[in-house]
Amino acid sequence: MSEKTRKQDRRTRYTRQTIKDTFLELLKQKGFTKITVTEICKNAEINRGTFYLHYYDIHDVLSDIFNDMTQDMLTTVDHLFCLNQKSCSYPFCQKIQMESQYRALFLDDTIAPILLEKLAENTKGGYVTWLMSHSLLTFEQAESVFYFQMNGCLSINRLMLRNHCNDWKQIQTTIDKFIKAGLESFLIHDQREENASDNFCSKISPTVTASSTLR
Repeated sequence: MSEKTRKQDRRTRYTRQTIKDTFLELLKQKGFTKITVTEICKNAEINRGTFYLHYYDIHDVLSDIFNDMTQDMLTTVDHLFCLNQKSCSYPFCQKIQMESQYRALFLDDTIAPILLEKLAENTKGGYVTWLMSHSLLTFEQAESVFYFQMNGCLSINRLMLRNHCNDWKQIQTTIDKFIKAGLESFLIHDQREENASDNFCSKISPTVTASSTLR
């Protein structure tokens, strides 16, 4: 790569980051639907031609920010499979707490559901497949558990941010215990072994089945 190309790449990265940072700062002051390209250009001290050289529109800027956020979350989907993990909470819970520049995204009523669906695109397939293979749940049931966990994490974080609550660790511990207890009630091999045992016993002797039930 030539020196000229490297300089162009650095300039491109710098300009795109400046646009994204400016967008996030404006989002702290007003809702997503009220932010304009003109405002971004003015605050970023660039012209409209420069903006459109890098992005199609504001939605394209938002999509790029989503990519920045999720690129280091894709390998942490095991947080959802929390039976053998210390933490069950979805990784973006920690993301909100640690990286304050992204908080405005979760508080915006227009962006939050888009962000949730973006995260779901990257992780739902693996979660639902794992859940179904370790339980007797149908696809619809596993998918419902997934969205329950995702939406719950988002809602709690929005509440905490609006109430300026700083006791995240204790709240996370409480939520993790709740999720783990819920999953353990119907997950992995326990139910399959019990059902297999019940079916086997019923074929051998109704008395055995009855006595097992009484125990």
